[in-house]
Amino acid sequence: MSNGPDSPLLPSMERAGGVRADYHGRTLIRHFGDPAAEYEAATRAVAVFDRSHRTRLIVSGRAPGKMLNGVITGTMPTAGRATYHTVLTPKGKMITDLWATLLGEEETAGYLLDVPVAGRKGLLALFAKVLPPRFAAVRDVTADTAMISVVGPAAPDFVSRLALGGELSPDQLGALEEGDWHAAGSPPDGLIVTRTAEVAPLAYSVQGPAEAVVSLWTALVEDGARPAGLGVWSTLRVEAGRPTFGTDMDEDTIPIEAGIAERAIDHTKGCYTGQEVIVRIRDRGHVNRYLRRLDLGDVPTPAHGTELLAADRSGKVVGRITSAAQSPERGGVVALAYVARGAGSVLLDDRVIAVPN
Repeated sequence: MSNGPDSPLLPSMERAGGVRADYHGRTLIRHFGDPAAEYEAATRAVAVFDRSHRTRLIVSGRAPGKMLNGVITGTMPTAGRATYHTVLTPKGKMITDLWATLLGEEETAGYLLDVPVAGRKGLLALFAKVLPPRFAAVRDVTADTAMISVVGPAAPDFVSRLALGGELSPDQLGALEEGDWHAAGSPPDGLIVTRTAEVAPLAYSVQGPAEAVVSLWTALVEDGARPAGLGVWSTLRVEAGRPTFGTDMDEDTIPIEAGIAERAIDHTKGCYTGQEVIVRIRDRGHVNRYLRRLDLGDVPTPAHGTELLAADRSGKVVGRITSAAQSPERGGVVALAYVARGAGSVLLDDRVIAVPN
């Protein structure tokens, strides 16, 4: 099973100077020749990022919500409000995370799932086993759709004018909370604008039919939005302290370890796969490691998997870096790393690094 098609935006982005990179078997744009200017635009003005590599699934049928509710861990989405989830094994380990959006009437419109590319295969394999086709059919619409994120202080103005035709004002867009969405047209045929906090600056994701999203990307760039690539997105994401599946989380991760349980798990809902493990840890136990955002200072950017040692200089490995980036906003390298429970500081190349609680 492949990880899906390349982005329909790829030709336009290459004409704009985009430099290709591989990401979990998909072709993305790493940068457009000047990452510093891309970062400046995303934090001071407006930048546009292609997010089409993520998988988009529609789950519909006679009872898609009832079927999904036993698989995804969070609160089921409602009209105008997308919700964040994990999908777990019976041992409480992650198959993927995802965002779920109720597109309209459940029986007719169904649910749109926004899934990281690294979680695609595992989720589709699980759905093939546990979702009865009579009640919930899964349709992969990735090839026919696209997704971009508009990021920066000026993003509400650009999104209001060019994506929503003024249906929401910039002030109304600025007041949205993460997961709140508004559609221009009837979803999934129209553009869906969703407030996201996956990166540090103000940001909105826009998804919809591929042709419409490509046209929107072009209009944004022509109006002054700067195209930006995966490198700057990763920096903004790490600055925000947000882990991503396939880099900071994988099939051995328990959501509590990654610090996403508060966002992804609804402790009041009925049974879901993996619930017993999550509840047991919540009520009577703990995990042995936690994902933390670390300020490493003025050092070379460490690679994924770089080990962190105990501060007592015993040589014991007590942590591992999963993401790291040079952060203009924080004045040095910022990283996401799993650190052993109780470790208040760690060593990186004999340098003492404080571990926040």
